[in-house]
Amino acid sequence: MTIQITPVHRNLEFNLPKDRIADWHPAGVQTSHFFNAMSLFFPDGERFFIDSVRHYRDGIDDPELKAQVRGFIGQEAMHGREHEEYNEALAERGMPVARYLKIINGLLGFTQKFVPKRMQLSTTIALEHLTAILANSLLQKEAVLAGTEERFGAIWHWHALEETEHKAVAYDVYQRTFGKTLFGYIDRCQALIVATFLFWFLCIPIHIDLVRREGKLFDLKGWGRCFSFLWIKPGALVIALKEWFDYFKPGFHPWDHNNRRFLDNVDDLVKQVENYKVAQA
Repeated sequence: MTIQITPVHRNLEFNLPKDRIADWHPAGVQTSHFFNAMSLFFPDGERFFIDSVRHYRDGIDDPELKAQVRGFIGQEAMHGREHEEYNEALAERGMPVARYLKIINGLLGFTQKFVPKRMQLSTTIALEHLTAILANSLLQKEAVLAGTEERFGAIWHWHALEETEHKAVAYDVYQRTFGKTLFGYIDRCQALIVATFLFWFLCIPIHIDLVRREGKLFDLKGWGRCFSFLWIKPGALVIALKEWFDYFKPGFHPWDHNNRRFLDNVDDLVKQVENYKVAQA
């Protein structure tokens, strides 16, 4: 039986300490900038997701799925807003954020202009799978965020929880709109391969460039800690790699990875973030 969860639109503000942008993770500069590189993709990427799902919203006659779409749009809008602030901290650090965003936006703009709407939606469900499995890795292994500066840790924890909460919405819109056909299966599978390749093709050079601009490009010890963090202990990408392949199962659904238990922590995180605002006042 498919799990049905309606995403909740939460208006949270993290007010990140911008002076910590390069060293907020205890695993070092390389690991901090690994997350920072991913953050650059979110504001415009989230808007792309919203547009691709919104295009099919009026054709949905299921009130429950329509409510889920509203929650999805609200959450993605908040993610975009908070990661814009996050990325401003990188710009203030002297990183060429505008240059990175021009490349990312160029690819997204090309996709929206020349790629059919159906393929834009299949790209969205592919990238939602990618973000969902990365989020699950973060949630399953507490060591991923252990010892981080608390506000940076909180924004990534919040993002992971909400990516989990709405991980099936775009997928369900696709299935409800186009049905479960062989063509649909091929479409979503090829979309995951292409989207994953393009994401890492852009993200890895940006990550390396961020580290280079910190003067840490040849810091082998730092790169060793980053490699260990990603692939050994805690191995942030190991779980995600296995779950990436599950997408190719013909009957796959995002809630086959049933990690809804982590959503029990949402209210505690909301209180934690609201306390930041009180403390600041």
